[in-house]
Amino acid sequence: AQAIKNATTKRSQAVFELNADFRLALSGTPVENRLAELWSIMRFANPGLLGSLTRFNERFAMPIERDKDRDAQHTLRRLIAPFLLRRTKVQVLQELPPRTELVIKIAPGKEEASHYEALRRAAIAEADMALASNKAGQARMNILAQLTRLRRAACDPRIVTPAFPAVGSKVQTFTSLAVELVANGHKALVFSQFVDFLTLLRQALDSVGIAYQYLDGATPAAERTRRVASFQAGNSELFLISLKAGGFGLNLTAADYVVITDPWWNPAAEDQAMGRAHRMGQLRPVTVYRLVTQGTVEEH
Repeated sequence: AQAIKNATTKRSQAVFELNADFRLALSGTPVENRLAELWSIMRFANPGLLGSLTRFNERFAMPIERDKDRDAQHTLRRLIAPFLLRRTKVQVLQELPPRTELVIKIAPGKEEASHYEALRRAAIAEADMALASNKAGQARMNILAQLTRLRRAACDPRIVTPAFPAVGSKVQTFTSLAVELVANGHKALVFSQFVDFLTLLRQALDSVGIAYQYLDGATPAAERTRRVASFQAGNSELFLISLKAGGFGLNLTAADYVVITDPWWNPAAEDQAMGRAHRMGQLRPVTVYRLVTQGTVEEH
């Protein structure tokens, strides 16, 4: 069902046209970004149950997402309940070891903090100008762009200012953490949604001689399979993965640590990332570290 969450794609449209006496949709995250994903899955599995997409948005999506309407939530739950079998990981895998989540707060250096503050002030000025233009759509996109720039700067100043003279505090903290994990015989998955930040992390690992695998959206399918197999066989200590490349379909139970290097807007995406290690076949407790730079948008 992951492949047909967007009802407007050609893939989904083709699947909706299939004739079948019985339909079954399987998904670990039926609602990841918006309720329209649930409508699309039900449009395939039980056509007509939730009406047209326009009617669904009016009756459920907007009241629930915008107004947190509890009555609409309960009505939707009652509608789909007879056609939904939901089992949590704990119910299915009672022997699954525990998962511990910890936040590592990182204090930026003086120059790094000044650099970020200058970007923050510039972002506010840009946002004010965009809002003053009375073009709501452009203003919204501008604000999102400024927030993304601040998030990237919170990872490492060199991402937004290549001439910045020092290694960012987060990369330094990550390097120390990686050395400690490897010294104690652990293996870790390292996630970021910024490929250029993963490049900086790779350089840091190269400098201390830690072996790793790497995966992003540009990695060919065959090479992706080879790298997963190599990591599972114990040929590397760390596996660096971009968010889009590692969202689903990876079984990496050789790792007992997960490092989320930059917080994401969507908690479901983080949960999917953790699930690459904390899943069937995992025999050891899994520890998740979130790296958060203090005094930045990451804290919010």
